[in-house]
Amino acid sequence: MSSPAAEFSTLGGRILDNIGAVLDGKPEAARMALIALLAEGHLLIEDVPGVGKTVLARALAASVECSVRRIQFTPDLLPSDITGVSVFNRAEGSFEFQPGAIFAHLVIADEINRSSPKTQSALLEAMEERQVTIDGQTHPLPRPFTVVATQNPLDMEGTHALPEAQRDRFMMRIAMGYPDAEAEREMLARRESHNPLDTLRPVISRAELSELITRGRNIYVSPLVERYAVALVRATRTHPDLRLGASPRATLQLVRAAKVHAGLDGREFILPDDIVALLVPVLAHRLVPLPRVLTEQDPSGARAITEILRSILATVAVPRAGSVRP
Repeated sequence: MSSPAAEFSTLGGRILDNIGAVLDGKPEAARMALIALLAEGHLLIEDVPGVGKTVLARALAASVECSVRRIQFTPDLLPSDITGVSVFNRAEGSFEFQPGAIFAHLVIADEINRSSPKTQSALLEAMEERQVTIDGQTHPLPRPFTVVATQNPLDMEGTHALPEAQRDRFMMRIAMGYPDAEAEREMLARRESHNPLDTLRPVISRAELSELITRGRNIYVSPLVERYAVALVRATRTHPDLRLGASPRATLQLVRAAKVHAGLDGREFILPDDIVALLVPVLAHRLVPLPRVLTEQDPSGARAITEILRSILATVAVPRAGSVRP
């Protein structure tokens, strides 16, 4: 009989293989998307148009047996289109709640930064509390619940910056990047006659997905690794080049994501390497640099923030590997 850790890795690998059937040359992006799903977090995919952001989101959604809704964020999208609205029923003489597109296990928020900040804010309660409040009535969202959002770079026309409170609710932010030449050639051959997304089918059930989420939560974290994660996050709050450091929510989500990272590697405990591997995806989008570190080549400060996190990693002591096992 295989161990729980081996089963976790096997089921996770089944999902990654399914995503890999349609997403060419991006195994790390697929792995990060799966980590966000199994850690009950939300994922923000940022990159230029046409590199596969929506393909990744749709492939992840198609690989698990759950309800999926896609929301195309446009300038005229209203908050009620997302959360729902109360409609008066003349026959009953009362108001009835009509759920919006947010009521699904996996919500694809496509080009989220093309809508107004007011519309973006409709996601705040849903992403943090897994519920929606309309006219004083609270409506719980289905579990599990994950938002996979795509956004274009802020220097592109028609985009609005996500506010800090919105960014902080995303567990991770990743970039797709361009595929290498071989992966792009395979994409041409594979999609010459049909779209492989049309034939993608779920490879795990909703019950298996819920079981994976529960197992991920129960992966062991030693006190030393907990202190290591806390020290890394707290170092961002005092760094001289940062105006805003990472929140306590970031610490919690860093450890949750690291648990799943360890589980996909077939381990029942976290290593410091799991924290290191996820530090940039989990923390970078939450940090706000001071104007003095911005340059014409790096106007958003993305590269500067990555270097800051690397410098923090170099200054915080790493726990010994032998002291982190259960």
